[in-house]
Amino acid sequence: MPRPLPNELGERLESAAVLDAPAKAVGKAVRSAVPAGPVKDALSGTWLGHALHPLLTDVTIGTWMSAVLLDLVGGRASEPAAERLIALGLASAPATIATGWTEWADTEVASDAVRRSGIVHAAANGAALAAFAGSLVARRRGDTGRGKLLGLAGAGLMSAGGWLGSHLAYTRGVGVDNTVFESGPRDWTPAGVREADLAEGRPHCVRVEDTPVLLLRQGGLVHALANRCTHRGGALHEGEVGDGTITCPLHGSRFRLEDGFIERGPATARQPVLEARVRDGAVEVRRPD
Repeated sequence: MPRPLPNELGERLESAAVLDAPAKAVGKAVRSAVPAGPVKDALSGTWLGHALHPLLTDVTIGTWMSAVLLDLVGGRASEPAAERLIALGLASAPATIATGWTEWADTEVASDAVRRSGIVHAAANGAALAAFAGSLVARRRGDTGRGKLLGLAGAGLMSAGGWLGSHLAYTRGVGVDNTVFESGPRDWTPAGVREADLAEGRPHCVRVEDTPVLLLRQGGLVHALANRCTHRGGALHEGEVGDGTITCPLHGSRFRLEDGFIERGPATARQPVLEARVRDGAVEVRRPD
């Protein structure tokens, strides 16, 4: 069976190294403009429990697509409603764009494919925004026919951008919990290290079955967490240790050692915690029941 044409086009796009220079410049600018802190947490969706961007895209895409459908089947009576829907989509676009840039900028540094797909995704959606803005202007000037044609053009551009957005999420894993398939062992399993080898307050990484595990002895307790940060897969054992916390070295997400609770984003999912015990001097771990 032949491969779907969109997949072929996506792979060609992801091999276009010419996109790297402008994309890297944009990514760096976004990261500088939105450093770790409350604003980044808000845009990332830390308070929501998952990425905020997909939720906002439903608003923007939904209003614009509804307007185009009204243009196609609603008749003259639906023209005022279509105009209002386009205006609502334009009003929602800045927040949608800001959250999308933030999501992409945290990932593009580690992946050529994400960098290249993401910048074209943004360009396609930016062109769609311009088309719908032009459509609204034309309608308010009384040129409804031109407004409808620009709406159709915007819908086409938006569809292309939407496909790339889905590709980034479902094929490249942008925005997903990076530990979702790392559950850890069900039964008590040796971690391959003795308690005496764990220096107080110094993180240590081991692999238990197929799961990288962070071990950290602090305050007389041995803590065990998934070592890959839920946000973008950063190696937590390379991060900064605080009083009962560990901070990811990539984007500054800070988790409690006790329960993986997020004390600071941009992570949106708690860090998985494993149970740990010491038996005959050796550390063993298992996932909680």
